[in-house]
Amino acid sequence: MKFNLFIAILCVLPCFTVAAGEEEIKIFAGKEPFRITKAKTLIEIDGQIDEEAWSQALKVELNYEVRPGENTKPPVDTEVFFAYSEKSLLIAFKAYDPDPGKIRARFSDRDSAWNDDWVGVVLDTFNDERRAYEFLSNPLGVQTDAINDEASGNYSESWNAIWNSAGRITDSGFEVEMEIPFSQLRFQPGDGEQVWGLDVIRSYPREHRHHIGLFPRDRGANSYLSQGEKVQGFEGVRRGKNLEVVPTLVSSRSDARNDFPNGNLEQGDPASDLGLSVRWGATPNLTLNGTLNPDFSQVEADSVQLGINETFALFFQETRPFFLDGADYFNTNLNLLHTRTIADPKGALKLTGKSGRHTYGVFSAQDKLTNVLVPGAQGSSSDSFRQENTASVARYRYDFGRNSTVGAMVTDREGDNYYNRVFSVDAKYRITDSDTLTLNGAGSQTQYNTQMAESFEDVEAGEEISDHALYVRYNRSKRGYWMNASYDDFGKDFRTDLGFIPQVDFRRAIAGGGKIWHGTPTTYYNRMELGGDWDMTETQDGELIEREYEMWFALSGPKESNFNLGSGYRTRVFEKTAFDQIYKYAWYGWRPSGNLWLGMGINHSDWIDFAHVREAERLILDPELSFNLGKHLKTNLTYRYQTLDVEGGNLFTAQIPEMRLVYQHNLRMFVRTTFQYTQIDRTPELYDDEVDKKSEDLLAQILFSYKLNPQTVAFVGYTDSYEGSQDFELKERERNFFVKIGYAWLK
Repeated sequence: MKFNLFIAILCVLPCFTVAAGEEEIKIFAGKEPFRITKAKTLIEIDGQIDEEAWSQALKVELNYEVRPGENTKPPVDTEVFFAYSEKSLLIAFKAYDPDPGKIRARFSDRDSAWNDDWVGVVLDTFNDERRAYEFLSNPLGVQTDAINDEASGNYSESWNAIWNSAGRITDSGFEVEMEIPFSQLRFQPGDGEQVWGLDVIRSYPREHRHHIGLFPRDRGANSYLSQGEKVQGFEGVRRGKNLEVVPTLVSSRSDARNDFPNGNLEQGDPASDLGLSVRWGATPNLTLNGTLNPDFSQVEADSVQLGINETFALFFQETRPFFLDGADYFNTNLNLLHTRTIADPKGALKLTGKSGRHTYGVFSAQDKLTNVLVPGAQGSSSDSFRQENTASVARYRYDFGRNSTVGAMVTDREGDNYYNRVFSVDAKYRITDSDTLTLNGAGSQTQYNTQMAESFEDVEAGEEISDHALYVRYNRSKRGYWMNASYDDFGKDFRTDLGFIPQVDFRRAIAGGGKIWHGTPTTYYNRMELGGDWDMTETQDGELIEREYEMWFALSGPKESNFNLGSGYRTRVFEKTAFDQIYKYAWYGWRPSGNLWLGMGINHSDWIDFAHVREAERLILDPELSFNLGKHLKTNLTYRYQTLDVEGGNLFTAQIPEMRLVYQHNLRMFVRTTFQYTQIDRTPELYDDEVDKKSEDLLAQILFSYKLNPQTVAFVGYTDSYEGSQDFELKERERNFFVKIGYAWLK
């Protein structure tokens, strides 16, 4: 099932969507919509709300503090103005402040201004109360955008739109202007007026971080979007041609010490790659993406994760633009699609859209590298094969009732004598405003080839295996308490090679609940919770994997402080040996000033030395510090200290400090340096196999970034990698130079 299946689906879906688009959905919550009108004169987005058009625009005020106050009068006033042009939605904010000198506003990269003052808008453009765009800006115009997909419970800042914002601090507070092109939004086509869901929000951090909104919120409700206001208008708006063409050029050179640790660094040959990505909004609710020789270079260094004494594969986030666009259309509660498994594609196509109650998405990619994860009950293993494959996915979701959905999804990966196919169905039923039932079931068929059978134990070449997966959740949320129950059932031979499910061959039941206390202006806390749960996990044959009892306490208070304390008891079985374990953990985070953040995590528990199947004691310390110097310089320091002790002494001690230093010159340009260091000290006498007494790794990276928008970018970077051991000190193993240029041509 290669590109021919994808193209067949691609041809059928537009016919289906035209018919589906004839159904008009307007959902109201008994509220009279605000009415937005077209601007009669031009508006310049410069952070100064001085055009005549703003005096004639729709004006709303933010009259509710929703956290920590509960629908109380906010401590500051905020006025918001709405208008639109033929091509864009126009929004202006007047955020009043009695002491403008305390406004938190710094230059930073996009999606990085959460700790500042900020204002924003939430747009439910299909008015289905299931999915919304969020556009936020700090007082200097630093942008954050995200998609809130309530239907799948996913909130993603990875989505990036091309829009305009500007802000400035004034004697009475700050002002922000936004221009959001309709080409960056998806909505139902039509010549008449539209109704969109709406919220306007402001975050005001002082002694407490005050969250302020357009409407009062029910803290016990299981849907935020269903409580929103409505805005009506936008008559005859169009997305235009909505064509984005983004050519990219990536040049790099890698120098390596091939006879490491001996010899000299040998200079590699320069390499250059041209790529092209195209995004076409065929209609306001239907988008086609295509790419040839795509640029999937990663300029962000992944956070260091310690893989020692771990039995399951580690998870890394997707960061590549092509896969992030429209990613929410493929979300399910089972992680059946994790696009980072598509490692080295030659090309890809993707179609996503929503018509009436119907949401759909399909994509396919030709990949030159096949990454395979083989899961199990006690651990997982993985390997990469230089074999081509075709990865294809189709997703459909139908909205019913007020906030409920039902859907289906197919993933397929085909290679040389290898395939993995998964079919799933899912449903999210909001029984009441407090009760939600979520179901997800899937079945898989897999066949491995000879190379894979040689790499993995218990894998037979040419033999088809098939199995099931089941995910069930019931949640009840009220203002003063919550409770949930869940059940998972994953068959031994269930596989999802385009997703990320590292554990199978188990059945797990969980039941839990918690009591919530909300603070008042006279209490020392904003929110307090006492909770606990019980869970039990068995293999498909009924053998115990884990039985656990846990309780925790959480408290949030002034200075954005958060405290969590928990403890539990469990019986865990590994390799048919039962281990009784007690564990304790605590976390405290605190912002003593707008420029300083401090955090500290502690985890002390009975554990297992998995390599030798014996009792162990584990200690993890996670201190963290973030410090801002003025409006341009930011430092983030993290440090992980981990020990594992067994009978006879310390098995290993790991230390992982990381430092990121960023100088943000303005909204578009920054220079960042990253240092990641790992040192592991072992006691060889306590190991059955021969190990180094000491091992070290150091990664140093400097990156220059210029972003006119998320697609028009220039990166210049240099990375140095070092290794050390008991036999030699840190020595440079490899260094890389790279340049990436991308230009978004918009039509």
